[in-house]
Amino acid sequence: MAAEIGIMVPHPPIIMKEVGRGEEKKISATDAAYRVAAKRVADSDPETLIIISPHTVLYGDYFHVSGGEGAHGDMGKFNAPEVSFDVKYDEELISYIDGTAHETGFPAGTLGETMPELDHGTMVPLYYLLPLMPDVKIVRVGLSGMSYEEHYSMGLVIKHAVEKTGRRVAVIGSGDLSHKQKEDGPYGLVPEGPEYDEKIMDVMGRAAFGELLTFDEKFCDRAAECGHKSFIIMAGIFNGRDVKAEILSHEATFGVGYGVGIFTPGELNEDRRFLRKIHDIREAELAVSRKKESPWVQLARETVETFINTHEIPDYKERDYGSEELNSEFHDRKAGVFVSIHKHGALRGCIGTFLPSTECIADEIVQNAVGASVRDPRFMPIRGDELSSLEISVDVLETPESVSDRSALDPKIYGVIVTSGSKRGLLLPDLPGVDTVEEQLSIACEKAGIDTSEDYEIERFKVVRHL
Repeated sequence: MAAEIGIMVPHPPIIMKEVGRGEEKKISATDAAYRVAAKRVADSDPETLIIISPHTVLYGDYFHVSGGEGAHGDMGKFNAPEVSFDVKYDEELISYIDGTAHETGFPAGTLGETMPELDHGTMVPLYYLLPLMPDVKIVRVGLSGMSYEEHYSMGLVIKHAVEKTGRRVAVIGSGDLSHKQKEDGPYGLVPEGPEYDEKIMDVMGRAAFGELLTFDEKFCDRAAECGHKSFIIMAGIFNGRDVKAEILSHEATFGVGYGVGIFTPGELNEDRRFLRKIHDIREAELAVSRKKESPWVQLARETVETFINTHEIPDYKERDYGSEELNSEFHDRKAGVFVSIHKHGALRGCIGTFLPSTECIADEIVQNAVGASVRDPRFMPIRGDELSSLEISVDVLETPESVSDRSALDPKIYGVIVTSGSKRGLLLPDLPGVDTVEEQLSIACEKAGIDTSEDYEIERFKVVRHL
């Protein structure tokens, strides 16, 4: 079997009368739409609800699926402890999701439970659904800090597990839209707020799920949405099938967007395998860009690909880089080097040395390319099936110099090193979203574990970035 139905729903606690105490009447259209969507889910007679919530356990490089026999939760932190839920998890389906992820090397499963109690992103949908199907089982899925493509892939993992178990399931994409819709709202107004809501409601209204993967992530961040990745996972579960969309409501009464929609899958349709299409486009673009890669990046890429595929280091000691000047740069010069790896625009690994630790730049690149691919503690090791999607850059650092006056810093030109005793942190220059000296120093101190109120030394450095 496969998913029988999916719904897109918000999760404002205020919609519960026990929490809203009359304020819920201001979003009566959302409440009415929610009840229609819940009834349609119940009519599909699911054995299991797969609830995708932005407010359960979230890791940067891992999709957490809640494990165990079940969970309890209540709305106590919203001053309504009498609203409580006890649910049973579908342990067999969860086991299949965990096993499918393990078999394919995909970073998902039941490890790292830090929030056993139900979150409000799960409980608000249950408020409407459980009275109609009190014995239904639950699978609770979290998001991650990874790319939109990886969230679609998480949907594929769930889809495969559902098909293996033969479960009849309903998919609940829990998520509010933009939180920045009104000047007098709790989060204020930005132009991207209403623009995001208009765009996402149009896309979901056409079930044009491939377009979800093309939203600019910075645009989504500025809009302060919280449901986009939930909807993408739901789209992945419907991969390869026609989908009928019915939009029931959209409101932004309190300055936060609430959208409700119903999605009914139909016949198989190869044209709706959206991740494959995106990958084909991206890989074609990368193939063109690889032909223009600098020798520094070529060495890093060859190292990553060889090490991931064979666990060996390529033979680079006698490599000829095409000119006496380049050969001297790689074989004779020493410098600190950072190797950064991105996948679909999202960081996938970065390891470097701010001072040289080997005999030459070539050694430094090879050492740090291996480190960035399998030893960055923030990420799972790179898998073989990711190699064709990787973007790699190499930063060669100039010698750091001490700075006593912060006016000598510029985050677009200089990287910084902060030091307090044995604690040291480094941040490269010209990073997206780091626009001020204060932001740069704050992030560098956070990486080092240095409180910004304590005394610390500052060094600056320039880099030559090779693409």
